[in-house]
Amino acid sequence: MIGTFVPAPVRNNTSGPAGAAHTAPVRYIHRKRPIIGSIFDILPESPNPQEDFPVMIGTLFIFSAPSGAGKTSLVNALLNTTSHIGVSVSHTTRAPRPGEENGTAYHFVSHAEFQQMVDAGAFLEHAQVFDNYYGTSQRWVESELAAGRDVILEIDWQGAQQVRHLMPDAVSVFIAPPSIAALRERLQGRGQDNEATINRRMQDARSEMSHYGEYDYLIINDEFDNTLAELRAIIIARRHRIEAQQARHADTLTSLLLGDTQS
Repeated sequence: MIGTFVPAPVRNNTSGPAGAAHTAPVRYIHRKRPIIGSIFDILPESPNPQEDFPVMIGTLFIFSAPSGAGKTSLVNALLNTTSHIGVSVSHTTRAPRPGEENGTAYHFVSHAEFQQMVDAGAFLEHAQVFDNYYGTSQRWVESELAAGRDVILEIDWQGAQQVRHLMPDAVSVFIAPPSIAALRERLQGRGQDNEATINRRMQDARSEMSHYGEYDYLIINDEFDNTLAELRAIIIARRHRIEAQQARHADTLTSLLLGDTQS
């Protein structure tokens, strides 16, 4: 899709008086790429407005945390308080827990089915966590982003590395507990695991947390409502980047810069 938008005056260093300001329309072209990188290419355009404006592309958010840090509860609350955002439902080989429905919490598949999907290149990322495998559908993620909706991936550090390699514009957030003692208390409070499993999760948690420096943002989940507000702030700030706002409010901005000032 091609559209014309007239930006605010910019400095021209290639023609005219040195440092002279000019207002030059630019054309945004969204090209299909095998990897989602920059949203728009910006090229010079003649001052002939066109009817179409650039499409909106959603943002891919990566949320990682050790087991018991509260990530899932935060994501559920985020979905209930924030519009135009969804969470990817992963495929997994683990057995459903009580109350989990296929296609809602996870897509539950056998090891053989999972391997078939890996061989077919169906996953944006996949990783082994404990004794089971988890994977994110690439087709679903790309379709949601192309429709202008933000997507949250709840994945571990291994999956995050894979996704950042394929989609460098993804925004990554690491959620950590306020202390080791608080993490153990939360795991015990869930009542889902025996002591041996909890000890193993605690060991894996430290390994997971050692990768926090690879993320764009670090949030300490010491108070649920504050943490939720911080996550929402990251999402809202991302939606207000200049290129996103130009696409979202193209008509308004064009009217402001080209409209009749006498009426």
